[in-house]
Amino acid sequence: MSAELEKLGEKVAAALPGVVKGLKIAYGELTVEVERSRWLDAARVLRDDPELLFVSFTDITAADYPERDLRFDVVLHLLSPKHNQRIRVKTQTDEETPVASLTSLYPGADWFERETYDLFGVLFDGHPDLRRIMTDYGFDGHPLRKDFPMSGYLEVRYDDERKRVVYEPLNLTQEYRKFDFLSPWEGVQYDLPGDEKASK
Repeated sequence: MSAELEKLGEKVAAALPGVVKGLKIAYGELTVEVERSRWLDAARVLRDDPELLFVSFTDITAADYPERDLRFDVVLHLLSPKHNQRIRVKTQTDEETPVASLTSLYPGADWFERETYDLFGVLFDGHPDLRRIMTDYGFDGHPLRKDFPMSGYLEVRYDDERKRVVYEPLNLTQEYRKFDFLSPWEGVQYDLPGDEKASK
């Protein structure tokens, strides 16, 4: 398997001279890191090169590393049905520098890029309709960033009595929960739900 992925990595590097920053094989999949300025070019070559033919778009998302200057890894997953291979493509960006939208190559990337913008704040240059898709339009912040606060925001819900959407302060009640992190197999110091039946 890894020999096949190494061969694929060599093909990708040969097809994208000066674009590939790194190749890595992990978890049975090839990851290719590319220059952000050549993101769209790299995707086009991966789709159109007869040796590659990654014509099937699977997913695009991001990962947040707030300690870095370029805090986001934008991650693309593609499939080549012709060659029965998968590939992961990454590039790095920050909060203000957009990444080229892939919607011109893969129309299915539309909502995935909107989701990545909404939840991480990654901007996509050339996207036809880059607006929030999962949170409310007036929502402040991007909830999948690692520095997003766990409380202090409003909760949006539909109130059946008022027959409308209402905004209420978010209240996360934690004091009634016990976080001892012990496994029940190691012997907890209290009765687990259902244990009371065994003692009778």
